[in-house]
Amino acid sequence: MASTSWSERVVVRGGVRLSCRDWGGSGPDVLMLHGLAGHAGEWDASARLLRDAGYRVVALDQRGHGASERHPGDASRTAYVADVVAVVNELALDRPVLVGQSLGGHTAFLTAAAHPGLSRALVLVEAGPGPSDPGTQEGIGAWLRSWPVPFTSREAAVAYLGGGKEAVGEGWASGLEERDGGLWPRFDPEFMVRSLDDNAAGGFWDEWTAVACPTLAVLGEGAQGGIIGGDEYAQMVGIRPGLHGASVPGTGHDVHLERAGVLHRLIVGFLREGGVGAA
Repeated sequence: MASTSWSERVVVRGGVRLSCRDWGGSGPDVLMLHGLAGHAGEWDASARLLRDAGYRVVALDQRGHGASERHPGDASRTAYVADVVAVVNELALDRPVLVGQSLGGHTAFLTAAAHPGLSRALVLVEAGPGPSDPGTQEGIGAWLRSWPVPFTSREAAVAYLGGGKEAVGEGWASGLEERDGGLWPRFDPEFMVRSLDDNAAGGFWDEWTAVACPTLAVLGEGAQGGIIGGDEYAQMVGIRPGLHGASVPGTGHDVHLERAGVLHRLIVGFLREGGVGAA
């Protein structure tokens, strides 16, 4: 039976503690990056599947999230990118495939743009280079501050955070920590809002143009839909005609939680087609 376990690996960059879930495995390296206010554990199902398919998999708690430094001073996109580079170097990852959802996908393609040759491929789940809509930061901040914390039970957290989707609720709830008789987020809402400052200032189309490695963009396609609209995706393809794209019917923004098996098949198919197959 395949192992379901992971070990913690810690990288310190500029005094900031970065915690990683190292799932082990052999074959091409994969580094997975979660979204805003998320955590590395959101990738557990995908990480197991990729590890068992013949890849070496690491999932990072990005700065300000999960088991990493809770209150780092720098919330810039540049800092997030530098963290990825440090993890790649410290853990000796060999041109890893960068897989990121939402803010993590944004970090992934900015890393590939700033450091050509660092990664051999990108998988962007519900992430793109367009600017955030006016009011996005304010809306996200208000939502995070409105959580009825502490949650009194795991069931209460799943129900609240899932919005009727149990898999999504479980994914978000698994990132909470137990203290003072309840379950609390492992992030500071104000740092989360600051992490979007650069996105609010404008898009990242120049960086998107600079990405040279093969890229798969996976979008949600459900009643609630995802955050990447048709116009943004069309512009992404217009700049990079070789972009691989796929949508997953019945999903929203959290494709990786709602349809981990489908996402896995899309990732493996894309990588094998590009010659990044299992060992």
